[in-house]
Amino acid sequence: MAFADNTMDTWTNYLGQNSLLQPLWDTLRLNYRDYVRSPLFPIVLTVSSYFIFCIPYLACDIMGNRWPWVQQFKIQPSHRPTASTLLHCAGVTLYNHVFLVLPASVAQWLWRPPVDLPDQAPKLLELIAGVIGNLLLFDFQYFIWHLLHHRIRWLYVTFHAIHHKYSSPFALATQCLGGWELVTVGFWTTLNPVILKSHLLTTWAFMIVHVYVSVEDHCGYDFPWSTSRLIPFGMYGGPSKHDVHHQKPNTNFAPHFSHWDRIFGTHADFSFCNAMK
Repeated sequence: MAFADNTMDTWTNYLGQNSLLQPLWDTLRLNYRDYVRSPLFPIVLTVSSYFIFCIPYLACDIMGNRWPWVQQFKIQPSHRPTASTLLHCAGVTLYNHVFLVLPASVAQWLWRPPVDLPDQAPKLLELIAGVIGNLLLFDFQYFIWHLLHHRIRWLYVTFHAIHHKYSSPFALATQCLGGWELVTVGFWTTLNPVILKSHLLTTWAFMIVHVYVSVEDHCGYDFPWSTSRLIPFGMYGGPSKHDVHHQKPNTNFAPHFSHWDRIFGTHADFSFCNAMK
């Protein structure tokens, strides 16, 4: 028992050290100060991260049966995105970024002054807690937003229906969204770190993690290293749960975690979806 306590204390002290992230933070703020202070930096970070994270899953979709070792993890093996569906989602994503994200970026660049960079980096434990806190807050916001857009038909038809064009999601469908949805998601992602008073490094880490888990939710593959398999007790939804939402749209409204769906009785796993077929 004493050994376990000592091990826990060692990890707590390690994660709580001020110096672990300081070299990275010093490199960013001293060598790339003008870039990371720019209001455009978070937008460039999230957009570039999105396309980088999509590429491996896109390769899996394109290769198809030529990669049987990958296809064994396909959630709906009989449904693969065609060239036309991939082009459609790429077109919607490109349109949204050119006519919504880019103008918003320019407006923010002109309106918002560059941010100040603190001298101290966050502790590693503080960064991890901040990322989890931001994900949990976004999860609650999007759960309510998502539920309302499925319960109120006008909201669904006007704004959200485009995202449900495909019952078998794939990575490029992640941002196949209407403009209103893209704007609200971007608003919360930007506002939540301000509400939680997150360090800039924590904010950027949250944005990258949020983009990754969003892409993973829509990837259509349940790999052994999927986030839902790494987080115990079914607390996290992951690609299988979100795949069920696209097949049975009145279930699994939360984007990441599963507790709100369990509380409101809208939780369903893949076995439920198979039983309903």
